[in-house]
Amino acid sequence: MTTRHSVLIVDDDPAVGASLFRLLKQAGYDVRHEASGAAGLKAVADANFDVVISDIRMPGMDGMELLEALRDHDRSLPVVMLTAHGTIKLAVEAMRLGAKDFLTKPFEREAVLSVIDTALRATEVAQNAPPELARGSGGLVGSSKVMAECLSLVDRAAKGPAMVLVTGESGTGKELVARAIHDRSGRSDGPFIPVHCAAVPANLIESELFGHMKGIFTDATADRPGRVELAEGGTLFLDEVGDIPLSTQVKLLRLLANREYTPLGATSERKADVRFVAATHRDLNAMVAEGTFREDLLFRINVIPVHLPPLRDRDGDIAELAQHFLREIAETNGRSGMSFSEGALAVLGAHSFPGNVRELANLVERLVIFTDADTIEAADVEGHLGESRPSSPPAAPDDGGTLAEQAKATRFRAVTNALARTKNNKTQAARLIEVSRRTLHNIIDEMKAE
Repeated sequence: MTTRHSVLIVDDDPAVGASLFRLLKQAGYDVRHEASGAAGLKAVADANFDVVISDIRMPGMDGMELLEALRDHDRSLPVVMLTAHGTIKLAVEAMRLGAKDFLTKPFEREAVLSVIDTALRATEVAQNAPPELARGSGGLVGSSKVMAECLSLVDRAAKGPAMVLVTGESGTGKELVARAIHDRSGRSDGPFIPVHCAAVPANLIESELFGHMKGIFTDATADRPGRVELAEGGTLFLDEVGDIPLSTQVKLLRLLANREYTPLGATSERKADVRFVAATHRDLNAMVAEGTFREDLLFRINVIPVHLPPLRDRDGDIAELAQHFLREIAETNGRSGMSFSEGALAVLGAHSFPGNVRELANLVERLVIFTDADTIEAADVEGHLGESRPSSPPAAPDDGGTLAEQAKATRFRAVTNALARTKNNKTQAARLIEVSRRTLHNIIDEMKAE
């Protein structure tokens, strides 16, 4: 099944809105156009969108105000700012405030599609990040010995300018550690700019990092700052640095060694006043042996190694984290005062949590939604642990059929059961089966078409 992503355009200029609408429709997106910031904000409250494109200059609520409101509503929703040449500085400031990217007028078709595709890829990566990133201290909660050692190292790393490499399994909270280093450093008043290297196509990573000059390629209708420039005075976080192609690793090495870089198409070098933090779940030493990662670059980024332990090695932290998540998630869902019984905490503590902090946070969220009582018991936890990690694959539909037909039947059955259990609450149903709201709506539409 192909997922149709949805894009909201917010622009008071009917011609610009219509042009973007046609372009994105032809590319296969579901598209909606609103002519004001207020209308755009209401649209987001009423429906699900995967990307928002907003003009910066609009009467009433302008693009910057809309960006702030959208960040308050849903920090995971990527916002792309649309700007004329004279307001590029505002667009750069918007990116420092949380916008995913910006487009300049007049825009080229390929540039629009590339920016949206990159935003969607980055969102997919972010959805796999531990949920605690948006909930406060999250993964930095814990008093186990291994976590105390990790936090001590974070504090030490924050005090100086040295390069930091954060390693750990998926779901352990590596970006949270990078943010903690930034927040505790002398650069905390500057921007924290993440680059999800795995989400950027290989042919665009240099432009993403270093920027480019007008005219360097067909879609370059204006000078464009890279993430290095956006991070000026702050911290640049290179997430999944092991995914950077070899051809770009050479230029990254030069940037780290000399604090200098050259935007694509530029004739002179620029200085970089940036703190660098990198992270990966990969074994970079093995990649060096395979020839897919430069050894000199590994030496350069691994000045201060910070290893984030998996949750199964954080003795005693599961209960502490679970109670932390319960307080915050219960309050968000209007159920303050919920608690775990001692038996429930014992069941949680005995689970290995291969998905790490992310898996624990998701489990607690399901428990808050589906437990009627104010106290979560051991049986509640056991039931939902069984749902999240089934011991055997689901039975095939009785009528057999092709693999695709059986997969479709399984999807339909899972959605139907989730909707029944949540009394047709689509947000809760999506959380129960661990898909995005947009994916859930796509499956429902597919069911209606059958």
